[in-house]
Formats: sequence, structure tokens, C-alpha cells
Amino acid sequence: MEKLLSRRSIRRFKDAPVEEGALNRILEAAMAAPSAGNEQPWHFVVVEDREILDGIMEFHPYSKMLAEAPFAILVCGDPDLERFKGYWTQDCAAATENMLLAIHSLGLGGVWLGVYPEEERIAGMRRLLSIPEGIMPFSLVALGHPNETKPAISRFNPNRVHRDCW
Repeated sequence: MEKLLSRRSIRRFKDAPVEEGALNRILEAAMAAPSAGNEQPWHFVVVEDREILDGIMEFHPYSKMLAEAPFAILVCGDPDLERFKGYWTQDCAAATENMLLAIHSLGLGGVWLGVYPEEERIAGMRRLLSIPEGIMPFSLVALGHPNETKPAISRFNPNRVHRDCW
């Protein structure tokens, strides 16, 4: 619970490499996420090429942290792999959150950048990363060794909890 409750969005990164083993653990955590019918309708594009990371900043308005991040992982949905139509977005969201928790548990930092459903961001990712037509870019996670610390914040709000009825 401590790791889950202390996870924060990190947008500043040190100029230090991320070990391949850590990257594999992060992807393993993503693929351990629950999915509708256990269909796992996702693909992941690991981006470490500096020109590509810089290129994302040209069309994604909230991606300035990519200037410092040594890696980003694009989570993509594959509607052809889903058994229950329309659930790929929930499945990819679960995979994205699992990645963020894994990143934090490994002592790294990361932040979720929304892609879907913004058409300009989807088109930019398709173009820059040669994403096939049927695949949907969903989210981008920038990650690396954190160059900032943020205290844990409790976001528990009992006013948002309803029992048995609204």
C-alpha cells in the first residue's frame, strides 16, 4: 500500500540510463493488468530515440518532460484482439496504471500523457512511430530516474463514497 499511495507524477528526470531489466519488469507489470475476457488487447512501443522523443513534443502539448526523459512507452490498443467491443480503452488504462506503479516500485519516476481520444495526438503518434491503421495509440508514459521528489498526498474523499445507493 505504501508504494501505491506514494506514487506521484514525475516530470523531471536525471540524465541516467534505465536498465533493460527494469524496462522489462515495467512491461511485465503492464501485461499483468486485468483485461476484459483476458484478451489483453494491447501493444507497447518503447521509445528511446532522442529524435522521436523530441518529435512527440511537436504535436503533444503536454509533453515537455520528454526533453529530459530517457524513455517513453506508448500503450496501444488493438480492437481486433478484444472479445467485448469497446473495452480496449479500460484494458489499456489498467496496463498504463500497472506500468506507473511498477515504475515507482523500482525507484524510477514516470508520468501518464494522454493520447486517446485526441485526434491530433493519435495522428502524430501514428505518423512518427509507423503505427498500423487498426491499432489505436492510447497513452504515453515518460519514465526515467527522478530528478524531483514529491510527498505523498492523501486524495481520499469520503464525500465521493456512496453506500448501497447514491
